[in-house]
Amino acid sequence: MTGEKRGGEKPRDDRTREKRAQQVYTLLVEVGRSTGDGLPKGCTGAGLLIYASGVDEAEAVRETVAILKQADMAPLDVTGYGTLEERLAQGDEIDASERALMQRALDENAVIVAQMTPFTGD
Repeated sequence: MTGEKRGGEKPRDDRTREKRAQQVYTLLVEVGRSTGDGLPKGCTGAGLLIYASGVDEAEAVRETVAILKQADMAPLDVTGYGTLEERLAQGDEIDASERALMQRALDENAVIVAQMTPFTGD
C-alpha cells in the first residue's frame, strides 16, 4: 500500500490536525448491580455524580462508561449537564470544592466520582 486512502484521498498528516482542548463535563450515571461492583449490600444500584474530561461530551461519556465497566460496575444511563461554563450560564451555583474536583479531572485527564447515592428500591 502506498499510503493513500481509498478513493484517492491524501493521507492525513496528524501534525497539521488541530488539537482540540480538553474540557470537563458533569455527568450523572445510573448504575445497576453487578458482581464485584463495591456498592453497599442491599442496594439496587446507585447514582454517580461524575466529572470527566474530554474534547467533547461524547468522549467524556465513552471514557466514563469504559472506566466504570473496568471497575465491574454496570452503567445503565448517563445524563450530561455540560461544562462548567454551560452550567454557570444555566444559573447553577458551583462551590469551590466542586470546582477543585473539576480542575483535578482536567489536570489529570481523569474521571472523578464526586458523589455516590445508593438506590434502595424504596
